[in-house]
Amino acid sequence: MCGIAGIHAYLDVAPPVDRGELVRMNQRMVSRGPDGSGLWLSEEGRTGFGHRRLAIIDLSEGGAQPMCSADGRFTITFNGEIYNYRELRAELQAAGRTFRSESDTEVLLQLYGAYGAAMVSRLRGMFAFGLWDAGKRTLLLARDPLGIKPLYWADDGWTLRFASQAKALLAGGAVSRDPDPAGIVGFHLFGSVPEPFTVWRSIQSLPAGTTLTVDATGPGIPQRYYDVATALTERSASTGRAEDARARIVEAVRDSVRHHLIADVPVAVFLSAGIDSGALLGTMSALGVRDITAVTLGFQEFEGQPLDEAPLAAKVAAQYGARHIVRTVGRAEFERDLPALLDAMDLPTVDGINTWFVAKAAREAGIKVALSGLGADECFGGYPSFTDVPRSVHWLRPVSWVPGLGALLRRGLSAAMAAGLRLHPKAAGLLQYGGSWSGAYLLRRGVYMPWELDEVLDPALVEEGMRRLAPLGRIAAAIRTGHALGDFDRVAALETSLYMRNQLLRDADWAGMAHGVEIRVPFVDAFFLSALPAGPMLAGVNAKDALANVPAPPLPDEVRHRRKTGFSTPVGRWLREASGAPPQQGIDLSAASRAWAREVWRAGWAGPAVA
Repeated sequence: MCGIAGIHAYLDVAPPVDRGELVRMNQRMVSRGPDGSGLWLSEEGRTGFGHRRLAIIDLSEGGAQPMCSADGRFTITFNGEIYNYRELRAELQAAGRTFRSESDTEVLLQLYGAYGAAMVSRLRGMFAFGLWDAGKRTLLLARDPLGIKPLYWADDGWTLRFASQAKALLAGGAVSRDPDPAGIVGFHLFGSVPEPFTVWRSIQSLPAGTTLTVDATGPGIPQRYYDVATALTERSASTGRAEDARARIVEAVRDSVRHHLIADVPVAVFLSAGIDSGALLGTMSALGVRDITAVTLGFQEFEGQPLDEAPLAAKVAAQYGARHIVRTVGRAEFERDLPALLDAMDLPTVDGINTWFVAKAAREAGIKVALSGLGADECFGGYPSFTDVPRSVHWLRPVSWVPGLGALLRRGLSAAMAAGLRLHPKAAGLLQYGGSWSGAYLLRRGVYMPWELDEVLDPALVEEGMRRLAPLGRIAAAIRTGHALGDFDRVAALETSLYMRNQLLRDADWAGMAHGVEIRVPFVDAFFLSALPAGPMLAGVNAKDALANVPAPPLPDEVRHRRKTGFSTPVGRWLREASGAPPQQGIDLSAASRAWAREVWRAGWAGPAVA
């Protein structure tokens, strides 16, 4: 796991690479790679790569980057881990290729030499890389299928720049900071910025599962090699008995965890009181891993309450013989860390606080790699959206086709709420939006609703942002190739392609990397998803319960039957207390998300966009 950067002056009339700019980009990512730093410039000075190293596989200098092939034709700067690199290496060696190191990075170079850009479909892992082919005079950018590792790029018509962080591109000093209304509106709608947008007009995120080739004329169109809805459609043809489905879940989880344990340093686990992380710990133990460290995050405000994860996590850790670290955070530490947290936050988000502190705890314990249960809810149906969204669509679709009825009702309810009627802010849009898959999903995942944006942002910015973002169309695009999908897999495709990718995975990256901790996600793996039964079978066997049975012995009943609360933080309470507002009973997650969104935006990104 590392930080990568690059500058490629593709037009002959463009100035050569500014080494100082490349150094500044690389330095902005120092926390991503505390174990080493490297720069490479081509002979003609028109292409340059930077790299910050967090050494996980091949800890020797043989794994240092940027790395060149033996003949000097290919050069790569790579962020991530390739879990099947040993199998790929053996295959290449059988074909007559020789290796100078034990690193997965060199496997990428050799694989590209054998297969070109098509090599990305053979990779099992998380990755983002830039690869210079001096023979073809092309730069290849690539990102892993599900978007675990980020990759941002900017093109001014002369020179293309890329990096693991958008803020690294800005740190170089040559990329415009002009705001992008589409990204700003997207953050306020979803709580994260949907790809390919950022909050800066000149910077794009390379979409997950795509490659981008840059030749002498400039960047082409990103080419998609993996699509979630398509992959789930191909899987949906599978049938079988319930016993077979449970057996496939067991084998898929064990296989994925086995691959994600490949490292030359110890691998820990982030442990909550839920099924997902507990199943990871239990599977690690069943696979023979010894001296496992499990890290659990707690909050002072939750001690002794149902939201306190620590006591039940301790029971799970004891059952599987793990060394258990409980790290407790309070308001004072949150306020001390807030400036550094916002600085590390590459794009605005309403999440990531828990990951920041659990990664901080891991670093304090000397941990460099940890498994996370992120992604299990998306593939095993663990969110309320798997019930709520289909129910909304099926119930409201018949009346949603009545022209203007939904908008009329929404305006009437909004007016009534403004006059004092106590309803959830989303209730006003239920009829207008709830009858379509994209609209129902927006209602479920939205932080602010479209009709509320003028109250928090400049109306002109909202108008342009909504036009460019086209949020309903963007949501619909996530399932456009999955017309044959059932309800379960359709929601899985939406949650995986949108919420998980744009928020959870991005937060895991910036928050983990801020502390030099590599977070691995065995449930976020294209090979793993393809090995699972189809959605209807997962729903039929209660996939979460089947997941709890994967370890031997299975997870305790208290974990299996614990009411799902989501991972909550007291940040809403902290913000209210800091502002002098009166205390609020219970936890309103929607209100907390809005409060945190306002704090993040005003502290880290706000300018003339705020109304």
